[in-house]
Amino acid sequence: MKNIVTTLGKATVAAALMGCFTGAASASTLAGSDTTFKATSNPIITHKYTADPAALVYKDKVYLYAGFDEAQREGYFMNDWLVFSSPDMVTWTEHKVPLRAKDFNWAKGEAWASHVVERDGKFYWFSTVEHATIPGKAIGVAVSDNPIGPFKDARGSALITNDMTTDIKIGWDDIDPAVFIDDNGQAYIFWGNTTLHYAKLKKNMTELDGPIKTIKLPHFTEAPWVHKKNGLYYLSYAYQFPEKTAYATSKSIEGPWEYKGILNELAGNSNTNHQAIIDFKGKSYFIYHNGGIQPGGGSFRRSVCIDYLNYNKDGSLKRVVMTSEGVKPAK
Repeated sequence: MKNIVTTLGKATVAAALMGCFTGAASASTLAGSDTTFKATSNPIITHKYTADPAALVYKDKVYLYAGFDEAQREGYFMNDWLVFSSPDMVTWTEHKVPLRAKDFNWAKGEAWASHVVERDGKFYWFSTVEHATIPGKAIGVAVSDNPIGPFKDARGSALITNDMTTDIKIGWDDIDPAVFIDDNGQAYIFWGNTTLHYAKLKKNMTELDGPIKTIKLPHFTEAPWVHKKNGLYYLSYAYQFPEKTAYATSKSIEGPWEYKGILNELAGNSNTNHQAIIDFKGKSYFIYHNGGIQPGGGSFRRSVCIDYLNYNKDGSLKRVVMTSEGVKPAK
């Protein structure tokens, strides 16, 4: 915690830190002003519990979106999402809370994993929540003119609901959206638990454009993420439970996908393993969470970490080396 450099007073920061780690922090803690800190090690954020990272590179900055583990009880207690920005992957600014589960009027709450993409100057936030009237998890879309928000519901209804995917009889199979916009402008959304679903999105980014399809991958659990490098598509995902991260590759966004193996081992002290992959200023980064903040960290009190991602000459991915030191400033 000693690495926090903040524009707020010491008393405010101390209260926020104490609140977070005693479970008493409100969702709006430190939300009134931007707060800047340096990440000198992993986890990179130590004044709040953060989980399910997604990241966006936009105009020479990285925007990190995360869920907020409020740590008030055992189990996932999450009501808001958080946003941080950085010019170098080390100096981070936390901005005001950009989106809350309650901002979707049709939702009960539960701010689970999400993903933000930019298209034509607008930012679309695909978010997992609990639906108020259709049993189970659902995926909504919020939109903003700014990567740090505020974001507003773009539809007034869910994009995906649990009754749209009936092959698995659980209430949480429609979670963890990951959106990828291909070079030809076609957008796709991937999501799921137990079954991996995907579908095309219309150019407005708020409607599906065609049928929902499935992808079969070994031991798929959840947390898909799609990226492309040198003409090859990569699909990484949470594997088994407790979760490792595995990946597959394809020459086409619609497959077939070839399983390639484990990418990241069990993330310390956390049953879940949720990744984002980006390129920034000449390096590739693997962003994930663990339960590494002690004594309180764990599966329901997680923390975002960043390490390097490296490729072999044949395009395959080297296993991620999870470090205590983290990454150096990007130049």
